[in-house]
Amino acid sequence: MDRVSPADQVTADQTYPDTTQPMLAPDQSDQTDAQPESQIDCETEAVIQQYFETFNTGNFAAIAGLFAPEGALYPPFESAVVGPDAIAAYLNQEAQGMTIEARQCVQNLTETGEIEVQVAGKVQTPLFGVNVRWLFELNDRLEILSVRIKLLAALEDLLKLKQ
Repeated sequence: MDRVSPADQVTADQTYPDTTQPMLAPDQSDQTDAQPESQIDCETEAVIQQYFETFNTGNFAAIAGLFAPEGALYPPFESAVVGPDAIAAYLNQEAQGMTIEARQCVQNLTETGEIEVQVAGKVQTPLFGVNVRWLFELNDRLEILSVRIKLLAALEDLLKLKQ
């Protein structure tokens, strides 16, 4: 598997590296794909760890509580879901039976003082698994301002799932 080099890591003013291949932290080169769920391989804010751990318990109201009042969830191919109540309702409807696994992250401080954390990992549904990238933005109170979720699959692979 390919490794992400320090030169490929994202900063606030760069575009994202090519993450269509699995991303591993440099110290994991000898490990297999069998990793503990929700283990993020770099120091990150506790709220990000809590997001992943809580998601896997199915406690979507608790996840929504991690968001700022104006916080937004940007699911793939859908409009933004804004506000903790709407986020909890959305996850209750759309995320039942899913688990998520974080594999690698990059954390940055933006020019506006917000914390940006990019996490690469996997979503497992009852029918299939797909590599995903989450982009978290946190405010200075460590509340989630937004989570943008991008599927890291080729278009033809996504179309096969629809069949």
